[in-house]
Amino acid sequence: MPEPFVLLAIAATFLLAGTVKGVIGLGLPTVSLALLTVTLGLHQAMALLLIPSFATNLWQALVGGNGRVILRRIWPFLLLATVTVPLGALALTRVDLAWLSGLLGVLLIVYAVAGLTGFRLAVAARHEAWAGPLVGAVNGVLTGMTGAFAVPGVFFLQAIGLPRDLLVQAMGMLFTVSTLALAGALQANALLSAELGVLSVAAVVPAIAGMATGQWLRRRLSEAAFRRVFFAALLALGGYIVARAAF
Repeated sequence: MPEPFVLLAIAATFLLAGTVKGVIGLGLPTVSLALLTVTLGLHQAMALLLIPSFATNLWQALVGGNGRVILRRIWPFLLLATVTVPLGALALTRVDLAWLSGLLGVLLIVYAVAGLTGFRLAVAARHEAWAGPLVGAVNGVLTGMTGAFAVPGVFFLQAIGLPRDLLVQAMGMLFTVSTLALAGALQANALLSAELGVLSVAAVVPAIAGMATGQWLRRRLSEAAFRRVFFAALLALGGYIVARAAF
């Protein structure tokens, strides 16, 4: 049985991560991964986020009615983002975790800076055929190494000019397939346990409660201001993870 502090940390993390997702529509895997890496370690964080991430992002992937349209356009990207996760996960048992934690911190910083500055790439339609699989492969390898799903995959989805509703659904698809691939990769590397599985299932409750709270707050807060706070906090957290890994 985990110590009470561990249980409290997990519950509080997913409550906060769910609240962030409820307000701005994203951030649950990123926030939970970052905070749990600081408190428990990278392996444990990657395992614990699996069920809450899958549960919340599957809904996002299915709602919207544009699934077929999105799949026809980005299936090569999603395929490579999925099948390369096990390649990246090989590093989890072969590379010093301090290096991988530091890489996670760098990815969080990149994501946060892009969010704060409004950075956007643009990929012309004629380049999608090769850019999608390339970015997908990089995203999959980084997901396997760090558990982070967003960089550079979200940048690519923004760059191809998807309308907002399609973009939200496409991100849900990316996060869902990435979660499933990560679960398989962790299992293949003997990094999942029954205890972590039970805790991950239990974490769905505070995650859903957080989302409900976030949706309530969304009607009362400025979403733009909340996004700035979110990315600023993510930037600080990423910097802390990098510094801790370095020293």
